[in-house]
Amino acid sequence: MEKETKLREGYTTGACATAATKAALIALITGEIQTESTIYLPVGRFATFSIESCDTTGGSVTAKVIKDGGDDPDATHGAAILATVTWQEQSGIVLDGGIGVGRVTKEGLPVAVGEAAINPVPRQMIHEAAEEVLRHYHVDKGIQIIISVPDGEEIAKKTLNGRLGILGGISILGTRGIVVPFSTAAYKASIVQAIRVARASGCEHVVITTGGRSEKCAMKQFPSLPEEAFIEMGDFVGFTLKQCKKQGVKKISMVGMMGKFSKVAQGIMMVHSKSAPVDFSFLAQMAGESGASDELIENVRQANTASHVGEMMQAQENLKFFETLCTYCCHAALEEIGGGAEIDTSLYTMKGEFLGKAVQSRWD
Repeated sequence: MEKETKLREGYTTGACATAATKAALIALITGEIQTESTIYLPVGRFATFSIESCDTTGGSVTAKVIKDGGDDPDATHGAAILATVTWQEQSGIVLDGGIGVGRVTKEGLPVAVGEAAINPVPRQMIHEAAEEVLRHYHVDKGIQIIISVPDGEEIAKKTLNGRLGILGGISILGTRGIVVPFSTAAYKASIVQAIRVARASGCEHVVITTGGRSEKCAMKQFPSLPEEAFIEMGDFVGFTLKQCKKQGVKKISMVGMMGKFSKVAQGIMMVHSKSAPVDFSFLAQMAGESGASDELIENVRQANTASHVGEMMQAQENLKFFETLCTYCCHAALEEIGGGAEIDTSLYTMKGEFLGKAVQSRWD
């Protein structure tokens, strides 16, 4: 039997930007060219990056990291991620985007309108890495950090950034620091194995989640369940549901967020962003079913992201919308597997706030 090789993880643009920042700042302080940079990743381990170049110009240093997407490369695989660090008169750390890093022009994203599209976790990573270097070298001066991606504007054409209102380049992303190769047979095999482990541990009830953040929410929601009952399905909703039924699971809880579950509600069972965009007309239809005003329905139709729709509904205290969406998810899931289980769906915000829940069963 052919032995399956372990898939190689890659690194996020956020991790690359952090490594480049650390190298540039050390070079600025010490005057020594850096050839590698070791940073601590949110996933809980250290990683060392090769520094492709480290150039000094006047009072600033620019360090370059080439992004490695591992065995699941995306549009940014191979991109040059640059950090330029300069002394500034005022104290503190100023972080901004340069060439090839997009600017946010629409509401509904985790970054404010007008700011560089550097998401919250990468911002925190860059700040913490810079603060650590300044402390280590006992430096009490202000710095400016500019993250740039020379080919970013061209790369962004292969992403959803334009539709999201992120203009002029790519986003600096990543909540874990690593890119796990989700869209592969090996990842599907890991789902099958996880369900087997759950069943072997006596679990009659399993909880399937789309990622690490939703899994944390799920573990708080179902504190009595053992760790084996929680399974990260990634984007493979339909595959995971069918495997659960195949292995005799009678109670399935789905826990996730607006973006992916707004697709599941329509019956889309492969929820990668490249596989199917969010259908705002469908969300507007659900808004109407949940009693939203005509104005709110039209705002949903014109929304920027599914999370943005969720924020609108929260602002109007229309919690029925979330119950409706969850009900659609349950129905679509039961249709996918042809019944034979009880399925409940719970919806959370990106910040972990509970939005709504529904449950359905079908035993025919």
